[in-house]
Amino acid sequence: MNLNEATEQNLSYIIEQLAEQLQVINRSVLDPKYFDIKNYNEIKSMYDMVKNKQLSVSEIQAIIEELRNFRAK
Repeated sequence: MNLNEATEQNLSYIIEQLAEQLQVINRSVLDPKYFDIKNYNEIKSMYDMVKNKQLSVSEIQAIIEELRNFRAK
């Protein structure tokens, strides 16, 4: 899978992986169907940061809040 390509499938994968890595209990917050492909690069940047870093609780909360901002209205 080439995550450098902005596709709906890649976006879904990234969102699902973020939910898993951030240990989101309420998965509806990060349901891939609510995210727009136009924000792919920003979301991918977060994904790259999260997968390579051990995060504190406050960092996890901040990332989840930022991801909420990318949800389609």
